[in-house]
Amino acid sequence: MIEESSNLLIVDDERSIRVSLRTILGNFGFAVVEAARGEEALSLVRSAHFDAVLLDINMPGIGGIEVCRLMRRAAPRLPIVMLTVQDVEDRKVEALDAGADDYITKPFQLRELTARLRAAVRRNHVVDDGNRTITIGDVMLDPDRHLVEKTGKAVHLTPKQFEVLHYLMANAGRPIPHARLLRSVWGPEYGNELEYLRTFIRQIRVKIEDDPANPIYLLTDSHIGYRFCESD
Repeated sequence: MIEESSNLLIVDDERSIRVSLRTILGNFGFAVVEAARGEEALSLVRSAHFDAVLLDINMPGIGGIEVCRLMRRAAPRLPIVMLTVQDVEDRKVEALDAGADDYITKPFQLRELTARLRAAVRRNHVVDDGNRTITIGDVMLDPDRHLVEKTGKAVHLTPKQFEVLHYLMANAGRPIPHARLLRSVWGPEYGNELEYLRTFIRQIRVKIEDDPANPIYLLTDSHIGYRFCESD
């Protein structure tokens, strides 16, 4: 169960899916509101408060990605988790670029779905402070002192390695597409230098992971980008 009831908007044109998710997620403490179309969902978001939205990518009328983009404009901090289908990596990246915080692929495990939704709600309740010290597991990053520690021992990172790690840890739990990470750290002229980015990720893993070949912190979202694990 989640600590407090969270208001969740489920947007899916298939009634059977909405009813099933409403019943299941209701048992996990979510207060669920349903919408069958994007237009209805946008109206609800503009008139009521929600702690998170679960939005299907394939919608009639206004498509899920466009709904996500419009929701993000209307409610900049609203957590949006998109339901996607397998083998559509380009669409997943498009959804993230439109403002989705995360995605989950159908068919999904209930445990994974509830974990993603809880994480989205929890992140939304954290005060946004770009200079706050971040501690996840045994890894601590202090932006003010430009310091990283692993199990209390200082880790030497180059300035760019530090920026990459800071961006990923500040967005812990969120999948970050390759292009977004490149542009956020190196600038808008970047976006396609994937091997360049992979090199930095490998270097960082060597410094913060006990087993760089089997990372537990800096994870790869296949064909999408990277995700720093979120603390329990």
